[in-house]
Order: sequence, then C-alpha cells, then structure tokens
Amino acid sequence: MNFILTAGGTGGHIYPALSVLDEIKKDKNNKYLYIGTKNRMENDLIPSMGIPYEGIEIYGLSKTNMIRNVKNLKCIRKSYKRCLEIMDEFKPDAVIAFGGYVTLPVCMAAKKKGIKVFLHEQNMLPGKTNIFLSKKADEVFVSFKDGTRKLKCKNIVYTGNPVSQRAIESKKYNKMDLGFSKNKKLIIIVMGSLGSTSVNEKLLDFLRTYERNDAEILFITGKTSYNDLSNNLIVPKSTRIVPFFDNLPSLMKSADLIISRAGASTIAEIMATKTPSILIPSPYVANNHQYYNALDLVDKKISYLIEEKDLNKDTLIEAIDYMFDPKTEKEVKENINKIKDISSSTIIVDEVKKVIKENNEEKGKKEI
Repeated sequence: MNFILTAGGTGGHIYPALSVLDEIKKDKNNKYLYIGTKNRMENDLIPSMGIPYEGIEIYGLSKTNMIRNVKNLKCIRKSYKRCLEIMDEFKPDAVIAFGGYVTLPVCMAAKKKGIKVFLHEQNMLPGKTNIFLSKKADEVFVSFKDGTRKLKCKNIVYTGNPVSQRAIESKKYNKMDLGFSKNKKLIIIVMGSLGSTSVNEKLLDFLRTYERNDAEILFITGKTSYNDLSNNLIVPKSTRIVPFFDNLPSLMKSADLIISRAGASTIAEIMATKTPSILIPSPYVANNHQYYNALDLVDKKISYLIEEKDLNKDTLIEAIDYMFDPKTEKEVKENINKIKDISSSTIIVDEVKKVIKENNEEKGKKEI
C-alpha cells in the first residue's frame, strides 16, 4: 500500500505521525511519503531521518495581518495544485493527517482525487483545520474517549495517541547513570523541548531553595533557556540542570513524579509510562486545549493541576507534598495501573487497511 502522511508545525502533530510511520514501515511492501511545510520544524527533521519528503509553501492565517492572509491564499491555491500533482505521481491508497494547517491542501487534493482521508486529533479539543476537514474525512481517530466535540465525521474511532506506543516500547533508563540515588524519589521538571520562559521564571525561587531528604530533581530547561539558567542559577546538590534529554519516556519509567505542560504528546507519554504528574497547562494555545487535556487526567485522579497564573513556590511545594503523601501515592498508583496500554499506531494502520480493503471490495462488486 502507498501512504501519504501529513502534519506540521509542532512536535505534538509530527511525532504521532512518525509513530504511525514506524508501524507502516514494518511491512516492507508499503511505500510512504511525508508532506509538510517549507518553513517549520518538519522541513528539517523529516528529511534528516531519511523519510521521503515533499515541502509545500503555506502559512497560518493571521487575525491582524490581512496582507499576509492575501499572500497565504495564493500559497494555499498553489499548494493545492501541487498536491493534486503529488496524488497523481505517488498514487496513495490513503492520506493520514495529524493536524496543522499544512494538512488542508493535502486532504482537499486527496478528496478531489477520490483517495481515502483519515485524521488523527491529539487533543481533547480539536484544532480548526481538523474541525473543517472532519466533515470530509472517511474516519477520524481521537486520543481521548471524550475528545469528539466539534468533530463532524460520522466515523470516529478511539485509538489513543500513537506517541504512547513509542513510550510503551521504550526501555527503562537507569537514573543512576545520571548520578541520581537508587533509593530516592526522582522528580522531573520539563516544559517541552524548547522549555517555557514564563514558567521557568516562576520556578526560580523554588529551585534555589527546595530540598527534601527523600527526593532529587532533574530540571530540563529546554534548549533556549539553558545557558542563561545554568550560568545564573545556584541550586541544591539534589538538583541537576540539563538542556534536553533524548527519549524522555525511558527516563519517566524511572521517575516518581513529572512536572510538565499538558500537550497531547506529554499526556500520552505520562499515561503510557504510568508516571504521576503535576500539570501546568499552557494558557497560550488555541482554545486553551492543554487545560482540558490536563483536566482529563485530574478526573482520572492521576494528576494534579496548577494553572500558570497560580504557579509559585508555595503552590508547587503544596502540590508535591500532596502527590507524595502516602495515601495519595497509593490512590494514584491504583488508578494509573487501571489504564490499559493501547497499541495506537497498530490500531490506526489496521483501521486504515480495513477501510481500504472494504472500499476495494465494494469497487469490485460494482465492476462485476
């Protein structure tokens, strides 16, 4: 089978696509092509992994810059025409889109050519592009059982987030290799690969003074903040500061608590690695969707939520003390172990194959 995968802009869209691609690659007869933008992170990341890539020029619409919007409408039309050509050249059996405005011309061109279109929505509240495309999709896959609001597709399938499958399959990292104690709790603080300047500033007082005899901290600053923080922040010996950690899910399997944002991929990794969490949703994302992502875990009684406006040294210490209270630890452990591991990538690829097979059989009947 031939697959086109499309996603762009952020790791929250791109990494689920890559996880599904891992599953597609298991069948050596499958062919695949990734379509992304020419100016976002996928443009460098995907080709560097040896994945066939087609970049198209397209930008997000602006609420204030009308000149840019006029230019972008021209880019959308041009990209749509190029995507029509790609459909003729590559002849995909299916297009699987994982979010981002780049997916719009790709999916519209696929529908024009009669190619099956599938969407994956990572967040509890869907993005604008997925809301629009859901009316035209053959199936929509969702990460949250309740994450179907605003989606217009009749065929919605709960699959979980494909990132979780990668996390489940990752090997546990030995925290002692980072200099941490075998017998102390490990707290990971991370706000994404780039970090969060607004949260990092609020953490300074906490990091300078916080110590407890039974715990150690790994603070992953994000690449953009590391130099400034590491040069100007003096912390207790129990705290280590690093800019980035490759394959974080493997380390999460050795951790007792993670303090993080509430992006879809992070939520998926938390659930897959069964790591208790304190979530600080970003208030700067569309529809405040991280808050609703976090709320789902709070409702499951496996996470503690602090809104960024309420974050300070005292509220964070209160949250840690609550999560490390023996009664809470027992309850969280019981609840988190109730979560079933889901082979999301396998479910998605199998579902796509099933729809394609049924469609081909229907075509065969009509020809007879």
